[in-house]
This record gives sequence, structure tokens and C-alpha cells, in this order.
Amino acid sequence: MVGSTHRKLTKISRKLRRNSTEAEKALWQRLRNKQLEGLKFRRQQRIGQYIVDFVSFEGRLVIEVDGGQHAVEREKDLEREQWFHSQGFQILRYWNDEVLGNIEGVLEVIRERLLSPSPDPSHQGRGEWQLKFLASSRASESSSLPGCGASRSRVGEGKI
Repeated sequence: MVGSTHRKLTKISRKLRRNSTEAEKALWQRLRNKQLEGLKFRRQQRIGQYIVDFVSFEGRLVIEVDGGQHAVEREKDLEREQWFHSQGFQILRYWNDEVLGNIEGVLEVIRERLLSPSPDPSHQGRGEWQLKFLASSRASESSSLPGCGASRSRVGEGKI
């Protein structure tokens, strides 16, 4: 059963890579080949029972680029996010139009997140600390980069 689930998710990942959105393609062109801070990113990567758009295992960062369908999948998305946080990952989310309209702003927020140490490294990615961090991040993310629509990064919102 586990083997068949793994194969199924791998097949889905390959299909998603072949059928990327324009926003995913644009972001991938800027993340691939260690172009951002020398960190390796993977796209449409299986992690546990989920597939994420982009991930830096080294930076413990998941990046999701969402279309409109994810505005209605909040409950499933929150469950996924809680699982990722319990595994030590931070999550950044962008709408397709944010990536296409402000790729430099999106990259700057990603860069800042990768270079910012965890507020409490001993609790990185574990338990209640992550939920408290998410709650405080939501309030501050929208103003972290003046004039940058992508700075919202929608941590804790949308798909995952």
C-alpha cells in the first residue's frame, strides 16, 4: 500500500512538472540551478503524503503558487500546513498574479525568509511555537516590504 501511494504521488509530481502554470514556470526560472542564495530548490516535490510546488530542503522552506481554486480549500490547506510546520518547514504562498506581476518582490521575500534565522532555533518547526509564529507573521507580512504586493507571502493561507 505504501509503495503504491509513493508511486502514485511520483506520477502526479511528474505530470505537474510537465503542466506548470505560467507563474510556476517564471518562478522556477529564477529558483533553479541554485540561483537564489546558492540554495537548491526542487519543484513539484513529494514530501510525506503531499506534493509542494517548490521546496528548499536546506532552507526548510516550502513555496506555493496558488490559483483561485485554493480560496475554497481552507480546511484541507490548514491541515497540510500544520503537518509541514510540524516537520520544520516554513511556508510562503503567492497568488499566480503576484508572481507574474512582481517577481522581484516575491524573490526578495523568499530571500529574506531564507536568510532570517528562526526566532527560536530550539523549537524550529515543532508544536505550538509554529502556530504562534504563524499568527504573528500574518499581521506583519503585509507590511514587510513597502510597495511590494508579494511581500504578503500569505504564510498560513491557501493551498499546501
